[in-house]
Amino acid sequence: MLITLQRIVETVNKAPDFKLALYTMVGQVRDALKTDSCSVFLADDENQQFVLAASDGLSAEQGDPIQVDFGEGIISLAAQREEPLNIADASQHPANKKLLQTNESEYRGLLAAPIIHRRKVLGIMVVHQSEARSFSREEEAFVVTLAAQLAVVIAHASAKGLLANDNSPWIHSLQGLPGSPGVAIGTAFVSRPEVTLKEISPQRSDKPQHEIRKFRQAVARTRADLKQLSEQMLGQIPDDTLAIFDVYQGMLDAASLGNAVESMINEGWRAQTALKHVVEQFIDQFEALEDSYLRERATDVRDIGQRVLLHLQKRQRKARQFPAQGILIADEVTASMLAELPQDKISGIISLNGSSNSHAAIMARSMGIPAVLGVDDIELHFFADKQLIVDGYTGEIYINPPPQVLEQYQHLAEEEEELKQVVAEHAHLPAETQDGHRVSLHLNLGLNVQSAYLQQLNIDGIGLYRSEIPFMLRDQLPTEDEQVEMYKEILDQFPDQPVVMRTLDVGGDKPLPYLPLQEDNPFLGWRGIRLTLDHPEIFLVQVRAMLRASIGHSNLQILLPMVSSINEVEEASRLIKQAYFEVAEEQDGEAESPLVQPQLGVMIEVPAIIYQLPALANKVDFFSVGSNDLTQYLLAVDRNNRRVANLYDAYHPAVLASLDDIARRCEELGKPVSVCGELAGDPGGALLLVAMGYRQLSMNSYNIDRVRWILRNVCSGTLEVMLAKALQARHPDQIRKMIANKMESMGLGGFVRAGK
Repeated sequence: MLITLQRIVETVNKAPDFKLALYTMVGQVRDALKTDSCSVFLADDENQQFVLAASDGLSAEQGDPIQVDFGEGIISLAAQREEPLNIADASQHPANKKLLQTNESEYRGLLAAPIIHRRKVLGIMVVHQSEARSFSREEEAFVVTLAAQLAVVIAHASAKGLLANDNSPWIHSLQGLPGSPGVAIGTAFVSRPEVTLKEISPQRSDKPQHEIRKFRQAVARTRADLKQLSEQMLGQIPDDTLAIFDVYQGMLDAASLGNAVESMINEGWRAQTALKHVVEQFIDQFEALEDSYLRERATDVRDIGQRVLLHLQKRQRKARQFPAQGILIADEVTASMLAELPQDKISGIISLNGSSNSHAAIMARSMGIPAVLGVDDIELHFFADKQLIVDGYTGEIYINPPPQVLEQYQHLAEEEEELKQVVAEHAHLPAETQDGHRVSLHLNLGLNVQSAYLQQLNIDGIGLYRSEIPFMLRDQLPTEDEQVEMYKEILDQFPDQPVVMRTLDVGGDKPLPYLPLQEDNPFLGWRGIRLTLDHPEIFLVQVRAMLRASIGHSNLQILLPMVSSINEVEEASRLIKQAYFEVAEEQDGEAESPLVQPQLGVMIEVPAIIYQLPALANKVDFFSVGSNDLTQYLLAVDRNNRRVANLYDAYHPAVLASLDDIARRCEELGKPVSVCGELAGDPGGALLLVAMGYRQLSMNSYNIDRVRWILRNVCSGTLEVMLAKALQARHPDQIRKMIANKMESMGLGGFVRAGK
């Protein structure tokens, strides 16, 4: 049976047409089971019916379509129960409903298996036989297994619009991940890279110096390209987003790609081969990371590699006309791809791969361009010449929408612009509720910082600086002096405001290229403070660099990640004091630039630490909740695993109850606590957090002014009512619906859906 099953699945997958695939399958199943009929009914949710899509053995006398209303017959019973029904004589079953004007009366034995994809019943596979007998366990297992395989095929066909016909009332749409809020309407512009690393086959060379010279020239030309792109974007995006191009330049440094490529060339390989090997190694390392922000750097490395390859092959980019209202579509939209196109013409972005942490998504948000990412199982050519609507709030993409849908979204797009203008006009005001409760809004940073943009942004400091990237993009640890330069650039921007620097959060699921690790369960492995305490030489150098960078300032705060025990904090505190006395001793003769003891904080992301807060209170100065990891660990869900990602939800009642408990405990202990995860920048999440008592929220730059405006339009009494309802809810959807309804009633609906 297994070989037969594999053969049927292969045949279905190779079929050039969806209908042909179904008809091929039902015929082969009928032959394999030696039964009298095999049929597939598909669910038509719009008309509340199961419609016969393909059959070998079941037919209508007049050739009319065969349909079964939801809730009627054995087919609906199998769908309702979500399990197979094996019935010896269907004609005698109480749920049986005769399909009039068909030959169904010829059959008595029946096996019906639901076709389910991601908890949704897409249809029913039905096998009939003339004689009255139950199907065997093996036959039942065969049909159930095939139905599970067919579910994926049907889901993909549905996504591609293959289930609809000219008379179908269905509106064809695709579902992706929201990447940047807003509404875009325009014509598809499909972008493909001029060259790809996959095209390169390994080749050797006996002229290493010649190949190295070619590589260096290609790198120099790539640097010039990036500099030009950065200059093109100057003034069009905030400087902190513009720093993405500094990261790109950093990847080209000898300490990143350069030395590794040249080393391989010296081993006898051509420059193109060495580039492919090194870049793909970097890509593999980044793609293996659990941290979604760092994992998205794989896209940047691939982009840089292919840009260098373009110059190695001495090829020119082909100029193409971008439509006036264009929707940019690519397998992976990159920051450089965005910068090359006319900014005033890009209406929206669709990236088939990627997440909200990609540089393309970051740039899209800073540019105010709606974006949808992670669109499953659709080929690029499918979008060619299509009219599209991109809803960056829901992640929906409408394909060639009908006039009524188009008109509705045009109206929503106009309202979007009005709302943006209102938010911008109030960006200079403090973030406080209508009854005077002040909230500090801080910035999360993972890139370089330039003063011009930060001076325009009305923030209260840096709530989280992630120090991992400079470590990840090198083939060796950055020196203490190199780290001092990086940290000083940030601290100098905020002489009178706090800058929270998180110590190195790598290891386990985020190995450094020069410290490879293999772990069975990296999520619970050797990472964060666990790794750096085991390597005090790394920890001390980083802390010394932070302290040296802070000389002359009093704004440095140090944050410890992945803490799960008191001893970790005690040992880290001892090492920080050691580093402090070392740097202070070195500075003894420079009294004009005093060294200030930094405040020490702990990230609350491992649930165990929640129950140790009283014991930690006299050892640290503040706490910071990493809501992303806390949610992941509380729910035991890998949010980057598509099979279970739908279970990851920061609105889960258990997560909200934990956050509320943390806020109350910290208030009782007299310790300040902030939230630096995605929930802090979510409009509804920010309201609930403020209701819980959090008075410091840290988020990306795009959300700061939006959260400020929302807070200025609510009072604490309203927030308390919202929180009480949220804590009583049993399901995240109830909470999300309550927040949406409340924000609508307050005139703030435009922050959770399209429109104003």
